[in-house]
Amino acid sequence: MARNYTPRDIIDLVARIREAANLLIERELLARGLAGVVPAHGLVFAFLFRQNEPVPIKALVQQSGRVKSTVTGMVNTLEKHGYIYKQDCSGDGRSTLIGLTEKGKAIRKDFEEISTLLGEQVYGDMPQDDRQHAIELLTVIEQNLNR
Repeated sequence: MARNYTPRDIIDLVARIREAANLLIERELLARGLAGVVPAHGLVFAFLFRQNEPVPIKALVQQSGRVKSTVTGMVNTLEKHGYIYKQDCSGDGRSTLIGLTEKGKAIRKDFEEISTLLGEQVYGDMPQDDRQHAIELLTVIEQNLNR
């Protein structure tokens, strides 16, 4: 007989998946000597790797869906470790621009390799249709929680 899973079971499973993913990323960051970088910083790097010039922090906040204080904390940490820089926006004194330093640009290959490894571990030999279905179901759950 099939088990009747509760919402708590789903939340627990998602939490365990996130923890396992973060441990894999942390292990890879450590092995590559990327001091000061944690899994949560991936969203900052992913965003900045797609930019050709410095961008307002508010663009990162909007793109990430995270609150401004969280994003600002990540930006400050990455600046402290030399991966990104901040500069005042010449057109708007209230806005701060961010961009990758040479040190930040230099970790792109590591970032891509870790992302590829994570993707391989997440999906394993799961068929493509199942991958798509899993994403669709998780998206519905996320939408339900954000109502």
